[in-house]
Amino acid sequence: MHDGDAVNLALLGLRAVVGVVMLAHGLNHIFGGGKIAGTGRWFDSLGMRPGWLHAWVASLVEVGAGALLLLGLATPLAAAGVVGVMVVAWITNHLRNGFFIFRPGEGYEYVMTLTVVGVVIATLGPGQWSIDYGANLWDYAPKTGLLVSVILGVGGAALLLATSWRPAKAKSS
Repeated sequence: MHDGDAVNLALLGLRAVVGVVMLAHGLNHIFGGGKIAGTGRWFDSLGMRPGWLHAWVASLVEVGAGALLLLGLATPLAAAGVVGVMVVAWITNHLRNGFFIFRPGEGYEYVMTLTVVGVVIATLGPGQWSIDYGANLWDYAPKTGLLVSVILGVGGAALLLATSWRPAKAKSS
C-alpha cells in the first residue's frame, strides 16, 4: 500500500463513520421513538422556537450531511452541516451538563468531537476516493475547507441561535 492509499483509506473511513453517525442520528429524529413530532417537542423544551421547524431543519441537515459525506460529495458543505448542527446541540443541550457524555443530561464530549472532526474533514478534504475528487468538483485548499466549515458551520449556528433560541429563564431563589 502506498502512503497516498493509506491517507485516502483513512479519509474514506473518517467520512464513512461520521456520515453513518449523522445519517442514523437524523433518521432517528424523524422516524425513531417519538418521531419528528417528539423531536419537535424536545427542541421546543430546549428553547428552539418553533420546535417543529428546528426538528425538521436539524434532522434534514443531519441526513443530508451524512449522505454527502458517505459519497464524498460537496464535502466542505457537508462538513459545515455537521459543525453547525453539533455546535447548536453543544450550546442548547450539552454544555450545561459538563464534559462526560455519561453524566445526567449527557455532557458535551460527543458533540465536541463531532464538531472538531467536521472541521478536520472540511480542512483535509474527502481524499481521492470521493465523488468530489473523481468529478473534480472542488479545488481543495485546506484553508478554504477550514473557512467553509467555520464560517458556514459555526456562523450558521450562531445566526440560528441568535434568532431562534429562547431558553427558559433561570429561576431565582
